[in-house]
Amino acid sequence: MKAVKKVVLASVLAAGSLLGMSAQAADEAAIRDKLTSMLGLDVETIADSPVSGLVQVSTNRGLFYVSENGQYLLQARVFNIDEEMRNETELALSGMRKEGVASMASSSITFKAKNEKHEISVFTDITCGYCRKFHNEIDELNNAGITVHYLAFPRSGLNSQNYEDMVSVWCAKDPQKALTKAKAGSDVASASCKNKVAEQYMLGQKLGVNGTPNIVLPDGSLIPGYQPAALLAKALEDIE
Repeated sequence: MKAVKKVVLASVLAAGSLLGMSAQAADEAAIRDKLTSMLGLDVETIADSPVSGLVQVSTNRGLFYVSENGQYLLQARVFNIDEEMRNETELALSGMRKEGVASMASSSITFKAKNEKHEISVFTDITCGYCRKFHNEIDELNNAGITVHYLAFPRSGLNSQNYEDMVSVWCAKDPQKALTKAKAGSDVASASCKNKVAEQYMLGQKLGVNGTPNIVLPDGSLIPGYQPAALLAKALEDIE
């Protein structure tokens, strides 16, 4: 039990005063205003949480819990003890991931399997060694019936050459070929177009991506790192 308590409590990012409020129920407008003005967060949704006295707030930087009076902010993993330690936070995040990657599917660089059984979305960076290792197995993944949708996550940020190069890849005449060449270490030919590289990067931040590759499975679960093709195929079979 002590170990479980440590796991739950260690997830708390912050619990600090955000200025008191007198309302008995959650004051959504005030919560939005405080999180935006004091912390620079863009609030997307405010909903009931599994914990009495807290609301669940979805923002551009992830999922938070806020007291109904707006005084306390927590980033934590909430476990339901009565339901065999079900991770309520992960359930919420899984839904966010599924919805998020679906919204970016049309702007992804897709390597489609001929006999498709599964689809995965992968946040990637052309300078990432493990992303290159993952891409070296793209044929093996496709042959296993796994379609891969690549989403851009330039780790150096939006004000970097890394970002500009990924825009060029996404805007290339043949994005698949350009991505494969870039991951092989070739220079990236400059190109520009209307693109969603920045939006994909910001989606990754919202979903908690802080490295690459990060793999989103069809059920919304996240694999934070490289996974060999054979193990990934097994994981996909297991969630069916």
